[in-house]
Amino acid sequence: MTDVLPREVLICTIARLLDGVRHVAVGASSPIPAAGAMLLRALKEAGGTKGPRISILGSVEHNFFTNGSAELFDCAGQGRIDAFFLGGGQIDGCGNVNLVGVGDYPQSSVRWPGSFGSAYLYYVVPRVILFREEHTPRALVEKVDFISAPGVSDDGVFRSGGPIALLTSKALFRFDKTRPGFELESIHPGHDLAEIRAATGFQFDHDDQPEQTALPDRTTLDLLRGRVLDEVAETYPDFATQMRRELRDVARPLSHVS
Repeated sequence: MTDVLPREVLICTIARLLDGVRHVAVGASSPIPAAGAMLLRALKEAGGTKGPRISILGSVEHNFFTNGSAELFDCAGQGRIDAFFLGGGQIDGCGNVNLVGVGDYPQSSVRWPGSFGSAYLYYVVPRVILFREEHTPRALVEKVDFISAPGVSDDGVFRSGGPIALLTSKALFRFDKTRPGFELESIHPGHDLAEIRAATGFQFDHDDQPEQTALPDRTTLDLLRGRVLDEVAETYPDFATQMRRELRDVARPLSHVS
C-alpha cells in the first residue's frame, strides 16, 4: 500500500461504520474516531444530504454540551446518541473493556485512568465501536483483568447498547452478541491472517480467506486531506500536523486510486 496512510484506512473505515447515525459522540482524546465522523459528514454533505451531528468533548466548535459529561450522559440515556467509541488497556473476546489496570484489583501492578462513564454508555448507546490502534496480545486478551464495561449482560437485564465492532491498526472485527464473540470482517492492507491470529489473545471466527479492508477513492481522500484535517485541527492540532507531515514526507501520487 503506497498511496494511502494506515491511519487514513482507519478513518475511512470508521466513516463506513457510522453510516446511518444521526448523532455521534467522541471523547476528548480520540482524533481518529473524530476524523472518521467528520469524514462521514463531509461525504454526506458533498452528496447533498445532511450528515450526522458530532459532539466532541473538549472541543469548542464541535460540542454543544455546556456541562461536560453530565449532559453527555443525559443525552445518551434519552436515546439521543447513536454511536460512541470505547477503548481500553485491555479488550477481550467477549467485548469486555478494562480501563483500570493490570493485575488483581486493587493491587494492580499498572494503573490506567479509570472507568469513568464507560459502563453506563456501553449500556445505553446502541452502536459502540471499540477502537484500539495497538493490536497485540497485551491489548487484546483472552480475559480482561478488570471489567470496567461488560460487552454483554445476563438474560433479563435491559440493555439497549453494546459493541458492534472492534477496529485496530491491523483489522476490523464484527461483534456477535449471540455467541458472544468477534468475527474477523477484514484485514487492513499490509497484514495477513497468520499475523492477526498471532497478535490476538482471544479466539475469533474468520473465513479461510478474509477480505481486505476497502481503500478510499480519490474523492474521499481529497475530503479527508482537505476539509476534514482542517476541522480536526481545531480540537486535535498535533494530530492534524502529524498527518500533514506524513503526507508531505511520502509525497505520493494517487495513480492507482480510482
